[in-house]
Amino acid sequence: MAIKKSDLYSSLWASCDQLRGGMDASQYKDYVLFMLFIKYITDKYADSDDFAPPVVIPPGASFKDMIALKGKSDIGDKINTQIIGPLVNANARLSKSDFPDFNDPNKLGEGKDMVEKLSNLIGIFQKPELDFSKNRAEHDDILGDAYEYLMRHFATESGKSKGQFYTPSEVSRVIAKVVGISPDNTNARTTAYDPTCGSGSLLLKVAAEAGKPPINLEGQEKDVTTAGLARMNMILHDFPTATILSGNTLASPKFKDGENLRTYDYVVANPPFSDKTWSTGLTPGDDAYQRFVWGEPPAKQGDYAYLLHIIRSLKANGKAACILPHGVLFRGNAEAVIRQQLVRSGYLKGIIGLPANLFYGTGIPACILVIDKENAPARKGVFMIDASKGYIKDSNKNRLREQDIHKIVDTFSKQADVPRYARMVAFDEIADPKNDFNLNLPRYIDSSEPEDIQDINGHLNGGIPERDLDALADYWQVLPGVRASLFASLRPGYAQLTLPLAEVKPAIFRHAEFTAFNTQATERFQGWRDATTPQLTGFGKEGHPKALIETIAEDLLNTFKPAPLLDAYDIYQHLMDYWAETMQDDCYLISADGWVAQPTRIVETDKKGKTKDKGWVCDLIPKPYIVARYFAEEQAAIEAKQAELEAVSASLAELEEEHSSEDAIFSGYDNINVAAVKDRIKELGKDSDGADELKVLKQWLELGNQISMLKKQIKEAETALDQLAYDKYPKLSEAEIKTLVIADKWMAHLSAAVQGELDRVSQTLTGRIRQLAERYATPLPLLEDEAAALAVRVAEHLKKMGVVWP
Repeated sequence: MAIKKSDLYSSLWASCDQLRGGMDASQYKDYVLFMLFIKYITDKYADSDDFAPPVVIPPGASFKDMIALKGKSDIGDKINTQIIGPLVNANARLSKSDFPDFNDPNKLGEGKDMVEKLSNLIGIFQKPELDFSKNRAEHDDILGDAYEYLMRHFATESGKSKGQFYTPSEVSRVIAKVVGISPDNTNARTTAYDPTCGSGSLLLKVAAEAGKPPINLEGQEKDVTTAGLARMNMILHDFPTATILSGNTLASPKFKDGENLRTYDYVVANPPFSDKTWSTGLTPGDDAYQRFVWGEPPAKQGDYAYLLHIIRSLKANGKAACILPHGVLFRGNAEAVIRQQLVRSGYLKGIIGLPANLFYGTGIPACILVIDKENAPARKGVFMIDASKGYIKDSNKNRLREQDIHKIVDTFSKQADVPRYARMVAFDEIADPKNDFNLNLPRYIDSSEPEDIQDINGHLNGGIPERDLDALADYWQVLPGVRASLFASLRPGYAQLTLPLAEVKPAIFRHAEFTAFNTQATERFQGWRDATTPQLTGFGKEGHPKALIETIAEDLLNTFKPAPLLDAYDIYQHLMDYWAETMQDDCYLISADGWVAQPTRIVETDKKGKTKDKGWVCDLIPKPYIVARYFAEEQAAIEAKQAELEAVSASLAELEEEHSSEDAIFSGYDNINVAAVKDRIKELGKDSDGADELKVLKQWLELGNQISMLKKQIKEAETALDQLAYDKYPKLSEAEIKTLVIADKWMAHLSAAVQGELDRVSQTLTGRIRQLAERYATPLPLLEDEAAALAVRVAEHLKKMGVVWP
């Protein structure tokens, strides 16, 4: 039985984090990722029949050999000498500096502490589900995703100064897509380069967009350990021929053809923001590679130094995308001179403004500069996107959602103007003296929400301004009759509601136009559902979940793009959220085991080794879906009993409250319970004066008995239903399993999400109408009359009290 993908990642992280102890996450990651690396190459290449496998594993240097070292007093030294040493000697692309020191007592502790820590770390990667021998890097690379998961967590834990080894995967995906690479324009000779490659995630996202055959990847990284991480990452992601070299790219570029910088088809980069030491080891005015002919960047601000290196590293029709801080768009002096040259060259195809606090090294907002040398002389302007408001809060960082990524990429690829979001800005506008080549996005795109202007005439004389109603034009285009039925003209330019406020929402819901709008949207979803269900039922063992979600999500987005009043990207996000929460795990289970729904018992073992059965679960088809489809009557009977129990419990509570005031029957009880009540009944005996009290006490006992009996009946019925459901699983046919998963679980959830979006349309419209109606409901003269009337009443009250108010 396959483990859920999300459980695998979270348990991997939890185990690693638990072992970390006091070690800094930025250092500990090197040990964990080496373990992932050695496990992967062992699974993939240890028994390889290839004549020349990409990675050679010498005898005695595999993960299996590491397992044999567990518990040995010299485990750290043996890993260094028997595993890492031979691996480095057998593979020219690897170097000793790529790997951490497994015999470092300062990081791993001494003696027994080190032995235990390393033995436990090896144990984590012995999990049978971590089997990468059938790793499908081109489709559903469980290893690559595990690596991304660990890297994100390590970056989060590493603090401000040490999280820069990792570019968030969402930003990497945007860059890989907007740079324009695809299977249609790449071949085995296509080259991609990252001059500040960190752990290599950006390069790998570009390679993924290019598809097969694999393109040539080259990268340089200043930090020696991070460069080693990148080399391992390339092998982990099935790009063992990628070349990653360490060194300072600006002072000593490693990739050259003769004495010139090597040029590439694609360059991507996330350089260190505002690098204050960029010119160390370099004389910018006498640069051997003529990178600074447009101007010399400021000594304490290296952003343009990296950008100029990138431009110089591009072929004549090359394309690049680079993440830089917003300051590059508007800072003056030397940077203004370079920026003017950049714009005039025509190389700058676009600017994408990103939300603040996306990156691990800094909280400042950044932007993506997209460079395209092809057709540069014919370029008429710069396409700008302000995507700063599209994100979700994720712990202490912000993160791009799937809909944000898709919207950026769609808008950029179409180069289409979108109000308050994107527009093509002509060079003439940028060069105009009032802008003077300042590229700050708010100059060209006003992304702020329109101001909600108060209407003085409306406040003075009443009435809702027609201008405010006209601003709801998107609604009235679809629902013109709704406007006509809700509003009547009060005077020129002002309208009034024809219904009481409480009746507005029901009136919208009942209106034929809104019903038609609802029906059309529901039919759109039904059409997508009908087209998608065969794809889902056809999915099975060895299927590719990522390919599946990409197809069905694109279809859903395209289905709802023409739908009025609905944001197709919001609906798309519902699917992507559900994929991340539930559907992805389901599809990976199906991919591993086929359409099998097998419940598993939850057995807990205490410290004494005693086991306890805590019930059962089934991830693919949880119990409520079985109950709803096959045992609805039994469930309804339980619910009826629960309703009866609630009613009796309410009666008991009411009885206690009624007789709990001072000197009442229950006032003297510390705790009203069966024993206390029975004792009191005994005390009363046949005393006729206590007849009323006796009646109440017996009523309390009767209600208590009913509650106990109902609880017992419910428990018995629930136990019986639980067994019925458990026994049903083995009897399910594959067709029944597919119906339960696809129709009852997946589609029912998505249908509810679409209905929620439809409800939001009516709620937003109703909310705005209510706001306007309440705002202008009481004009000034009426307020003055009310104030005067109240003043008269106050004066009368004061007069009665003997006070005369002047």
